Amino acid sequence: MSFIGVAYPTVVMGALGLVFGALLAFASIKFFVRTDERVGKIREILPGANCGGCGFPGCDGYADAIVNTGAKKNLCAAGGAQLVTGISQIMGVENAEVSVPKRAFLKCEGSPNKSARNAIYDGIRDCKSAAVLPGGSPNACPFGCMGLGTCVRVCVFGALSIVDGLAHVDSDKCVGCGTCVATCPKSVLALAPRTSCVEVLCNSKWKGPDVKKVCSAGCIGCGICARNCTAGAITVEGNLASIDGMKCTNCGTCVSKCPVKCIGYIKQDLPIAVNA
Repeated sequence: MSFIGVAYPTVVMGALGLVFGALLAFASIKFFVRTDERVGKIREILPGANCGGCGFPGCDGYADAIVNTGAKKNLCAAGGAQLVTGISQIMGVENAEVSVPKRAFLKCEGSPNKSARNAIYDGIRDCKSAAVLPGGSPNACPFGCMGLGTCVRVCVFGALSIVDGLAHVDSDKCVGCGTCVATCPKSVLALAPRTSCVEVLCNSKWKGPDVKKVCSAGCIGCGICARNCTAGAITVEGNLASIDGMKCTNCGTCVSKCPVKCIGYIKQDLPIAVNA
């Protein structure tokens, strides 16, 4: 093979490389998108838990959304009020977005000694997997906690555990991100203001007689709690009582009046007086 036969393709390939390299360099300059430095600053002060409670794909996604799409500054439950202040300072705006600290609680007291089980579940230890089986739950009450620990596994703060067959929330560790609430297939976990310590610990929508057949700790929808609540914080809809934590004064009247004792105290942050 002649020297020209070898050199010609080499020269051509080299020339094409130079041309394409120049085009890429031009494109990188022409179409360069400058990153707002505020995104990096906000990302630095975010907790880094990447729990998804803010509704965005991790802390990186949330930081970008705050700067570029105007996402609210108070969506990170793990960061609290101090984080909102920090983000507001970086964004150069007043700290006007006040959030109410929350924590999760379980709307069920149907442990095995209070609520019967229809079957012995021996499948994947996952509530979502068990929920798709015929009947929707191995529990006699289809609205109760299945206790298979799906919520425990998604909580990056270690605030959940399984105690006596039910999910247990450690209020000291819970930041109120809501990941467990969104994950629970039975919607038996909920968020409540940390200033509230009284909750309805039941999730059943059945009428009283049907509830009594499957659980001794279930709400029967009698309405006694609502009639005795002087703050107007309790309503009964779909045979189930619910408490508005923003109205509740934690007086404890409903706890003492409930005939089935399905209303109870949940740990809260502020020192308050209750009349049990």
